[in-house]
Amino acid sequence: MPRSKRNAKPRRMSLVRFKAESLPSHFLKKYPFKAGRTYVYLGELVNMGGHCVVADHKTGRLYSGFHTENFVEIPADEV
Repeated sequence: MPRSKRNAKPRRMSLVRFKAESLPSHFLKKYPFKAGRTYVYLGELVNMGGHCVVADHKTGRLYSGFHTENFVEIPADEV
């Protein structure tokens, strides 16, 4: 299914990128994510709506509790 809305919530187990441009620059230092790096969106935390778990595609490192809205699914033609 094509993802027509760039700000739609990513699908589980999809490749995503961190939307660094959506945050004020002074917040970016506090985030472990790197611009342009690919992450695997594992899903939203059931007990923390709006927060998700992602894994770094390259290292496998897991990150949890970050806002889902800060990730965007990568279109299939860009993978």
